Amino acid sequence: MSATNPEKFEPFVPASQEIPEFTPKAIILGSIFGIIFGAATVYLALRAGLTVSASVPIAVLSIAVFKRIGNSTILENNMVQTIGSAGESVAAGVVFTVPAMLFLANGAQYFNYFTIFLLAAIGGTLGVLFMIPLRRALIVKEHGNLPYPEGTACADVLIAGERGGDLAKMVFAGVGASMLYKFLYGILGLWNETATWFQTKKDSVFPDATLRSDVTPEYLGLGYIIGPKIAGELASGGVLAWLALIPLISWIVPETRIVDDLTKLGFSDAWRASNSHAEWIYRAYIRYIGAGAVACAGVMTLIKTLPTIVSAFRESVKSMKGGTGEVKKIRTEDDIGLGWVIGGAAALALIIAVLPQIPGQFPGSLLLSALVVLFGFFFVTVSSRIVGIIGTSSNPISGMTIATIMGTCIVFVLFGLTGDAYQAVALCVGALVCIAAANAGATSQDLKTGFLVGATPRRQQWGFIIGVLVSTVVIGGTLFLLDKTYAGGELHGIGGPKLAAPQATLMATIIKGLLAKNLPWAPVLVGVGLAFMAQMAGAHALSWAVGAYLPLSTTFPIWIGGMIKAIADKLANRKEESELSSGMLYATGLVAGGSLGGVLVALVAFVGDSMLHMENPTLLEKLDLGTKFYDPIKNGVVSGGILCAAVFGVLCYLLLKNARKKLDA
Repeated sequence: MSATNPEKFEPFVPASQEIPEFTPKAIILGSIFGIIFGAATVYLALRAGLTVSASVPIAVLSIAVFKRIGNSTILENNMVQTIGSAGESVAAGVVFTVPAMLFLANGAQYFNYFTIFLLAAIGGTLGVLFMIPLRRALIVKEHGNLPYPEGTACADVLIAGERGGDLAKMVFAGVGASMLYKFLYGILGLWNETATWFQTKKDSVFPDATLRSDVTPEYLGLGYIIGPKIAGELASGGVLAWLALIPLISWIVPETRIVDDLTKLGFSDAWRASNSHAEWIYRAYIRYIGAGAVACAGVMTLIKTLPTIVSAFRESVKSMKGGTGEVKKIRTEDDIGLGWVIGGAAALALIIAVLPQIPGQFPGSLLLSALVVLFGFFFVTVSSRIVGIIGTSSNPISGMTIATIMGTCIVFVLFGLTGDAYQAVALCVGALVCIAAANAGATSQDLKTGFLVGATPRRQQWGFIIGVLVSTVVIGGTLFLLDKTYAGGELHGIGGPKLAAPQATLMATIIKGLLAKNLPWAPVLVGVGLAFMAQMAGAHALSWAVGAYLPLSTTFPIWIGGMIKAIADKLANRKEESELSSGMLYATGLVAGGSLGGVLVALVAFVGDSMLHMENPTLLEKLDLGTKFYDPIKNGVVSGGILCAAVFGVLCYLLLKNARKKLDA
């Protein structure tokens, strides 16, 4: 596994050996995991604007499941995680962009199931096709130079298949604890999801200062996975926003000015009556400050990776020339042919241009197709190389999408296409490229896993396409289910406090600012300045900027998770923690279980509203035992906060306890 010469490298399963790989049971189980993790990613990305790689937990779970139902080969388990991880990456690309349709002029008409299905399927498939000619350049020739951390970790899991059951037990323990926790508060209502631990009034000495925290398992696990540094950067942005900027604006800006600005942004009197004064300021100013910071940080990230971009693009051209056509057709070097790649990409580009469900009119929509192919191949190349160094979870997809949208808008301006009708068209280009780049990052990690264990590239590549098409069936439905469930009296839940959708909101803000010229530039430029400040201070500007955009209630529990990891590392006297450690696996289970639990809670609410037609009370209100038996304690400002802190403390203890366990080698 440590050999660096690709010509002498010998995978775990030699090329001369044929064992079961692309079997019906592997395809079926992989498809099931793709659906599950795709739905969970929609929930987590809408709420926190973040995702985590699904490859390692799917590999662990695949081994465990097959040990229960019968034997499997290492290549079958690899096929399961290959197909299953496609759902997570495609869902991330969709959620980061497509919900922006709701915030654009005439965009809501394209926010429908079939359009989302088409964008996800086309973008995801393009990501796979564009990655095929890059496999030899990035995976084979760069073996030893590009580590592909998640791909290598997956290979370690698969090769250590005999201990897969022990690894799976830790993941299942996290999933079980997380889903039980979610059931107790999400359905039975034994405590509130959000605790208010500090809040001042608008006329106090320190006006509108607020510290709330979502006491949720998925955020706690996410904080542990990303570690104390990034978790601290995320939370510090929220601290600046909610404990500094909002009190400052409340002290300086008259309420009449805030009301006027909210009215211009479309917020009604009814909305203001049902939300706090601090929330007014957040919606009127802080979100745009955060959007400016994220945009600036994304561009800075792109500039910093420019040498990698140029190098990756040069290598992609070489790989197209050196090609897959002349490679001897041994099993471990057998890719889908270049003719399929070019023909498939051309066919998908034509579909983009002619289908009425996608914004734009033929033949003008051919420009849209050309931009998708141009930016798509470029950023698939970039994404596939960058994840080889920093991993999928740290892939700056937002920065690439921002660059795509900016480039698209510049082209539109040059052609005089600046009306409201072109906002949705520009977003479609960004969405397709974002989905393609996100899926290409996951694809390259899985191809690295396949390279190490001895998989057949052609079969893996067909597996990717199956995973994309299967997962897209549920991604749109999950998106609509969550949007309706968390609407809270508004037309849409997306963009609200429970489903902030930070990246999608940012994409809409940029498009409107460049095409419709109605961007509130003052707070946006303040955000730009703050992003420079964070970068100069040594922080990851993108992490800090996302934290400034998100509510502190989202980032504070993430910070707590990061602190638990720091404590666990200190107690274990270690500097780095393996992705196969007990803590990482348990935290992954918390994220998966909490995200799935959130989808199940939304499903229960949907059944009550749409099938049982329960309105007053709703099904969830009927099941709320906390409000029924001890309402003053549960909903009291002080007592409710203490109750939330107590149960969240138990969850923190379980995470720390399991993080200190040692797994058998």
